[in-house]
Amino acid sequence: MGNYIFLALVLSSFFGLSKLFLKSGIDSWKAFVPIYNFYLLAKLLNKPSWWCLIMIVPGVNIIMYGVYGFNVARAFNKPSNQDLLFASILPYLFFVKLGYDDTAKFVGLNKFEIEPSKLIKNWVDPIIFAVIAASIIRGYFIEAFTIPTSSLEKSLMVGDFLFVNKFAYGPKIPQTPLSFPFAHHTLPFSETKKSYLEWIKLPYFRLPGFGSVKNNDIVVFNYPDGDTVAIGDQNSSYYELTRQLSYLIKREDLNNSQVSKSDDFYYGKAWEYMNNSKNVFPWSNKPIVEIVARPPDKREHYVKRCVGIAGDKFEVRNSDIYINDVLQAMPKKAQHYFLVKCSSRVFGEESNSSNGRISLTNSALLDKLDIYASEVSVEAISKDTIVYKLNMPADVAADVKKIPDVISVIRKAEQKGFKEFTVFPHNNSYAWNNDFFGPLIIPKAGMTLPIDTHNLCLYKKILDTYDDGIHQVISQNGQVLYDQKPISSYTFKQDYYFMMGDNRHNSADSRSWGMVPYDHIVGSPFFVWFSMKYSENNPVSGKSVISSLFKNSKDGKFRWERFLCYVDDGNLHSIKIPFILSVLGIWGINKWNNRRKLKLKNKST
Repeated sequence: MGNYIFLALVLSSFFGLSKLFLKSGIDSWKAFVPIYNFYLLAKLLNKPSWWCLIMIVPGVNIIMYGVYGFNVARAFNKPSNQDLLFASILPYLFFVKLGYDDTAKFVGLNKFEIEPSKLIKNWVDPIIFAVIAASIIRGYFIEAFTIPTSSLEKSLMVGDFLFVNKFAYGPKIPQTPLSFPFAHHTLPFSETKKSYLEWIKLPYFRLPGFGSVKNNDIVVFNYPDGDTVAIGDQNSSYYELTRQLSYLIKREDLNNSQVSKSDDFYYGKAWEYMNNSKNVFPWSNKPIVEIVARPPDKREHYVKRCVGIAGDKFEVRNSDIYINDVLQAMPKKAQHYFLVKCSSRVFGEESNSSNGRISLTNSALLDKLDIYASEVSVEAISKDTIVYKLNMPADVAADVKKIPDVISVIRKAEQKGFKEFTVFPHNNSYAWNNDFFGPLIIPKAGMTLPIDTHNLCLYKKILDTYDDGIHQVISQNGQVLYDQKPISSYTFKQDYYFMMGDNRHNSADSRSWGMVPYDHIVGSPFFVWFSMKYSENNPVSGKSVISSLFKNSKDGKFRWERFLCYVDDGNLHSIKIPFILSVLGIWGINKWNNRRKLKLKNKST
């Protein structure tokens, strides 16, 4: 409905604009030609002709409409604060009002060449056009991101500040253009207020890009499982939270010696609990607040490595990835959990950190090895030995093995056939875990796969939500019904991808929630401009800011070697020297040019 209202407003503005064109000596029919009408209006207002091009850009064109309205009000001699406010907020209706106002005469903007309002000249105009320019750059070219989780350690690290290239795979047109500038899904300084309105919804459309997603690309995408969230915990999907709650309810029954019931029963109990806004999450005591759906472009941004592309047969065997039954190389910096057996308390005892997480008391040794304090625990204790569970890459594991009193270092892996409740497809028919997963055929646009009651759980979310809009897909009487019609196969409408983190045992990825549709792909990280440690992961070196300015990367908070680096397949390549030389060169040329102009000015006088 909102789309039709917006279309009516735009058409009414064209009608009002036709009346204004007549008042200023321009043929009225030209007001009904999109873009050309705003080209003529820009020329009439003596403004840059390229203003009309901004009207093509969804989202930003709404702001630009207000800029046109503000200038039209002044040009037609309506400079009162009331008229300017009306023209800036509702230019669509203001054009109509002005068109039928006999007192409105075109006088131009000449009297505003020397801006009478210093506020408008010095602040309003620059800020508005800075917002417009930044919104275009952020929405269609480059966007700044921060790595919030350790999913890609040690390739892209927690605390990396980077730029994402949206032209890598083609920028997407925003599907919810009415949104607060520079905010994603939540307003600044709020944990619950939406930053967007769904009054206007645009269909999915992607501009041409530089290439396609390939195996082992690091990709930024909208988290597909985040299509529904609880406002009280927006960092997790509603489905993940419900599964977690159902597991807790089941465990409580078992602890109370109750007869265990089906997983569907516990999921139903969790669903009832989650859909009561007065309830709180048992693990945080925060209120659930409300369950809401999110449009695709406002779902959480995730960054992972694309390990399987459309059409691949994907499988994990003992932590190793196989694509079409061919073993794939492990990323050089991939992390796994290792069981470290020691004859003494090498890494200390378990303790609760300030944020409530379990850590180990020998934080200095963990920090020295750059093992995150939030990703360690004690696995077992006996009379003579203690076994720690540490998350680290293979080269660090080799260093740990050399530490005195370390008896053995063994990579931890789940057994084949052991089903983890957090692992996709969350169905008892598929006993998969993070180390033994698949085989799974990743759908490709145009590919037809057989669909039955057994494998429906693998593709159900694709069929009923992602692939072709919302559909009803159920299993009934041994058949799969697609909008009440039985099907035995399905032809997919778009490509899908399997994403994983290099932090193999500490990553919520496609092994947890399934495949990523192509229309959720955002771009590719290409430049890290700043990087720092956080105290919850590096409690020693990541603590102080001021003293770290004079420390190296190992002992201080700042990872100096990661500053000003471009990203290639997860590897960073420094451009500090070319960057510094370029800045000095630009500064030198600018200074030389200013001196040259000064000399010419002195000669002329």
